[in-house]
Amino acid sequence: MINRLFKRTNTAIIFSIIAVLVLSVSSCWGPETPTWSFGVMADTQWTAGAWAEDYSHFNYNDDEGANPNSVSVSIINKLNQEFINKGVKFVVQVGDLSDGGSDEAIATRAAAAQDLYDAGIGFYAMRGNHESYAPIMYGVYNDEGIPAMQANFVQNQGVGDKLFDAYDFSSPGSDEEGLENMATELNGVSYSFNYGYGDNSATFVIFDPWPTVSRQEPLVEFEYGGTGSGRWVTYYYGYFVGQQQEWISSRLNKCTRDTTHAFVFSHQPLLAANHFDSPFGFLDEFTDDQNAFYSSLVNNNVAYYISGHDHIHHRDVVKSPDGLSEVEQVIGAPACNKFYNSDHTDENWHGQKVRQTTISCEDNNIGYYIYTVNGDRVTVDYYSDVNGGFQSGNKWPDGSGSLDVPDFNFVKKESWTFDLNGKRFSVAQGESYTCVQDSFKSTKARILDGTNQSSAMDDIGEKALVKRVNLGWLDKEYNLDSNILTLDGMADFGSATTDTYVLSMKADKKIKNWKYYRLVAKNSYGFWVNAVDLNEGGSKVFVKGSYKPEYTLGTYGVDKATNTVWAVINHNGSFAVQDKF
Repeated sequence: MINRLFKRTNTAIIFSIIAVLVLSVSSCWGPETPTWSFGVMADTQWTAGAWAEDYSHFNYNDDEGANPNSVSVSIINKLNQEFINKGVKFVVQVGDLSDGGSDEAIATRAAAAQDLYDAGIGFYAMRGNHESYAPIMYGVYNDEGIPAMQANFVQNQGVGDKLFDAYDFSSPGSDEEGLENMATELNGVSYSFNYGYGDNSATFVIFDPWPTVSRQEPLVEFEYGGTGSGRWVTYYYGYFVGQQQEWISSRLNKCTRDTTHAFVFSHQPLLAANHFDSPFGFLDEFTDDQNAFYSSLVNNNVAYYISGHDHIHHRDVVKSPDGLSEVEQVIGAPACNKFYNSDHTDENWHGQKVRQTTISCEDNNIGYYIYTVNGDRVTVDYYSDVNGGFQSGNKWPDGSGSLDVPDFNFVKKESWTFDLNGKRFSVAQGESYTCVQDSFKSTKARILDGTNQSSAMDDIGEKALVKRVNLGWLDKEYNLDSNILTLDGMADFGSATTDTYVLSMKADKKIKNWKYYRLVAKNSYGFWVNAVDLNEGGSKVFVKGSYKPEYTLGTYGVDKATNTVWAVINHNGSFAVQDKF
C-alpha cells in the first residue's frame, strides 16, 4: 500500500514537472498563432506640380490641401481602409514616404498611419531615396532623414505602444574600423522583427543602404531622361549590403530564427523594371556581395524579396551574378500619382537585364498586397483599381493632370503562393508544362500534357512573360486517397482560366475498381468535386485507361496500370485522389 502510494506520488511529481516545463516553453515561445496576414504598400509620393525651368527645385501644387508636405495622404487613407477591412496584423511600406523627404514630410506620413493604429494594426516604414537625398535635391536639411525616422517610427526600434505583438527587434552594428557609428545611425533604420509563433510565424528583415551623416558614397550617377536632359541623378550610399550581411544572415538563419518563414524588404529592387540602381549600386558592382546576399535568401527559404521604387507592379525571378541562386521579387505598385514604365535596353543596365525573368506586371495603377501566412504556405493577393490608368496629380515630370483622386474600386488581379514543401517551375511561352512534377510523402503528381500558350507581354510590349508554376502540399483529409496538391501560376494576369493541361496524381493504395476513383478539386464552397466540373467549357467524358494526346478538355480517367487518376482541365486550385467517388 505504501509502495503504491509512493509510486503515485512520484508519478504526480513527474507530471507536475512536465506541466511546468510545458508552461515555461509556452510562455517563452508563445502559443500556436492562427493564420494571419500582413499588408504591403509602396511609394506614397505626391507630385502634383512641376520642376522649375533650371530643375533646381520642385513646385508642389495641392490646392485642396489633402496631400500636405508632398505625401499622398488622400490615397493612403483609402488604402488604410482596405487593410482594416482585410484584417491584417500590420502593414509594411517599402520607402519613399514622401516626394520632398523633409522632416515635416516624414512626420506627415507617420501621422497618416493613425487609422491603422486605432484599428490595432501596426505600421512599419523604411527610408527610400527621397528621404535620404532631400538635402541635395530639395534644399531642405534633414540629416538624411534618420532622426525624423527614428523619432516618428519608434516601433522600428522595438519600443513604444505601436508594436502590436511584433517582437524580437534587432538592428545591425559593427566594431570594425570605420563602421563604429552603424549601431547608432541604423538603429530602427535597418531593422528586423518577428511575428507569430509556431508554424504560423515569420521573420522580417528590412535593410537600408542609404547615406548617413558619417557615410556618403556616390555609387550611382546618371543623366535622368537621356543625354542632354540636364537632370543628373546621384544616389548616395551609406552602409553597403556587404557590411550589413553578417547581421542579415544571422536574422535569416533558418536554424536559429525560430520562425517558419522569412521576408526581406528594401526600397530598391534587386534588379528593377525601370530604375538602373540597386541596393548594391550599379548592377555590375559588388558582385561578391550580391552573390552572398542572394545565397543567404535562398539557403534560408526566404519567400520573397519585396521592394518599391519603380512605381509599377512587377513580379520577377532574378538570378545572382554567378547564376547559382535565384530569388523571386515583388516590386510594389505605388500608392501615389507618379508612374514609370519598364525599360530594358539602356546602357545603364550594364548588360545585367539577362538575369531578370518577368512573371507579371501592371503599370499606371494604384495597388496594394496582402500576404497570408498559413503553416508552410504563404499566399499573396495583389489588389488594384479595376480600371487603372490613374493620372491624377501629374504626368511625371511635366506637371499636367488633375488634382482629383478618384474613388478607387480595388479588385484582386492575381494570387500566387510560396510553399516550403513544394517546387516552383518557370515555363516560357511556347514551352511544355511537362517539366512540372513533384511528390510529397506517398503522393506523386505530374503534368502529362499542356503548353504555355500565353502571348502576354510586359507593360511596354517588349518582353514576353513567363508562367511561374507553384506547387505545394497539405496532408490528406479523411475522405481522400492521396495528400492534397495545390497548384497555381498557370493563368494570365487578371484571369482565373489557365491553359488546357493534363494533371495526373497517384493513388495511395492499389486501384482495384475504376468506378470508385477520380481526380477531384476543391470548389469555392470547400467541397471536393470532380476536377473537370470546375473547367471553363469542354465536355465531360470518362475514360478507362491512360491519357492520350487526342483527348480534349473535360476528359478524365483512371489508369489502373499506373495506379493514377488524370483529367484534362483549365484551372488551378487544390487537387487530390478520391476513392468511392
